[in-house]
Amino acid sequence: MIRLLLSAMMLVLLSLGFAWADDDLMRRAKAQFQPIPDTPPVLEGNPATPERVELGRMLYFDPRLSKSQLISCQTCHNVGLAGADLQEVSTGHGWQKGPRNSPTTFNAVFNVAQFWDGRAQDLAEQAKGPVQASVEMNNTPERVMETLGSMPGYVDAFKAAFPDDKESLSFDNMAKAIEVFEATLITPNAPFDQFLKGDANALSAVEKDGLRAFMGKGCASCHNGVNMGGLGYFPFGVVERPGVDILPEEDLGRYQVTNTAADKYVFRSPPLRNVAITQPYFHSGRVWSLRDAVAIMGSAQLGIQLSPEEADQITTFLATLTGEQPEVLHPVLPPTTEKTPKPSLD
Repeated sequence: MIRLLLSAMMLVLLSLGFAWADDDLMRRAKAQFQPIPDTPPVLEGNPATPERVELGRMLYFDPRLSKSQLISCQTCHNVGLAGADLQEVSTGHGWQKGPRNSPTTFNAVFNVAQFWDGRAQDLAEQAKGPVQASVEMNNTPERVMETLGSMPGYVDAFKAAFPDDKESLSFDNMAKAIEVFEATLITPNAPFDQFLKGDANALSAVEKDGLRAFMGKGCASCHNGVNMGGLGYFPFGVVERPGVDILPEEDLGRYQVTNTAADKYVFRSPPLRNVAITQPYFHSGRVWSLRDAVAIMGSAQLGIQLSPEEADQITTFLATLTGEQPEVLHPVLPPTTEKTPKPSLD
């Protein structure tokens, strides 16, 4: 009877993931996660030539893509702040507030799609959205092209970046240049990456306990792959829907893209790379504590009440996902000319 009881207890422990030895833990982790590569991925149809990457870097930092000439990609996706902006929701044209928290651009190239609702299939399509959104840059493709075309430095840069295009300076090429630059914003060599590459000592005992809990409790079912998420769509509140202070009723998520009832309150799973330094959390940006976010995920997505120790362990493990931050030099931008449209706050 005692033997049967002990066997049953061992099965429970194994199901919770707390009994995995270190070598078994590494094997299981390698089956679900992959390290961030040391070099950026190759984009199909968009080669990362030095000229194209440099043009993308210039455009990423240039506020003249916005109608007010105050807002750039860098404004909401600060490369000095892990590609985010430390705001609940970003401030856009005319001090308007956006509807959702700005996702990080770091490692975004590994996501299945862009934006919280996945409405952009890649980074190039994503780059076009904020430029035209009335609450963000509030500009038009025509005005953007007039602005860039008024500066000889940009005209030459587009020709160098897209030498085979008859019309090198175009809105599509603007987006492709930003895409290829953003694809360079990867953060390899996090402690967890080193663990996945075979260094058993890259994680401490507590961090390994956190990984066991992360996998054993089911977090990895939505947060897996290279980017520890960003690969699928899931309801926010699979088991228990959070309150309106966290999940605003008016934001229906992916339903606004597909118009399918089953997609109400469905969002792309957020990637967890650098999550310890990209607060606040969730699409609403309403939660600032990573530990609180972990506890909320336990009840909302898994239907379990994580113990204080488990929440601490998982939070400690998530800090091991912070990788080497890219050092990006702010470019010297082509000067405005008399032909450049004047900024407008309208």
